[in-house]
Formats: sequence, C-alpha cells, structure tokens
Amino acid sequence: MAVKLIGLAQLLYNSGFTEDGLSMISELKTLLISELNLEDIKPEDIDPNAPLFRDGLGLDSIDALELAVILDKKYGIKIVSSDERNNQTFSSLGALADFVSSNRTR
Repeated sequence: MAVKLIGLAQLLYNSGFTEDGLSMISELKTLLISELNLEDIKPEDIDPNAPLFRDGLGLDSIDALELAVILDKKYGIKIVSSDERNNQTFSSLGALADFVSSNRTR
C-alpha cells in the first residue's frame, strides 16, 4: 500500500495536477473515448498535456461540436462559440478538466 501511495504522490508531483484533477482527467478520457467513438485509443494513450485537436489526440471540428453537447448533458456546461476562453479551455485534456471542475453545475 505504501508503494502505491508513493507512486500516486510522484504522479501528482510530476503531472502538476491535483488528485481531483487527475480524477476528472480520467473521467474525461473515458467519456471522450466512448462518446466520440475513439475505438483505437485507450485511456492511457491520452496525454493530458497534449493538444486535443490536430497533432495531439486528433479531434476535428465535428468532435468539438459533439464535445460541447457532451459537456452540456453530463456537466451542465454551456459552450458558446464567442467565449474567448475556448482556445485555452480546449487546448488539452488537462485544461478541459480544470475548466469542467471549475464550471460544472452537475
């Protein structure tokens, strides 16, 4: 048990995310894979610091629309195209997890 705790502490330190942040990242990984039908991707394949679009996870504009619907249904978060925070919010899974944690109503 002590080894697992040390491993978790090291993971938290190395990633820069809190335990709650890692939990949200894990939840979002599973949600993205299932809801966006990313069949060839496993949760451990998704780097929380990599871009969600283009070179990173490779999501496209259709995925962005689907993701906005998912965030509304699951977390009560309304995404509007005019929000200046969108580029930062969707820059990576870690940034998205922070946004969801701070703005969820469900």
